[in-house]
Amino acid sequence: MLKIILLGYAHGLISSRRIAKACEHNILFMSVSGDIQPHYTSIAGFVAKMHEQIEPLFTQVLMICDEEDLIGRNMFAIDGCKLKSNAS
Repeated sequence: MLKIILLGYAHGLISSRRIAKACEHNILFMSVSGDIQPHYTSIAGFVAKMHEQIEPLFTQVLMICDEEDLIGRNMFAIDGCKLKSNAS
């Protein structure tokens, strides 16, 4: 389940419904999930229950990646500014 959720987050899918839908229609998600289509409530429940256990794991992974110089020192940012425009 964790692999599916991480893959979804990596692809910008943060909704459990969208991740569940991807497991039904996206070949990459089908492959990672072993062609099992979890219900969106199962995905949401997993995230809710395992949040406290998963967070320290990712902290450890990031620390190891940092020690091995696998993390770049560049700043990444996303501009979410909305501008009005004339669309034709």
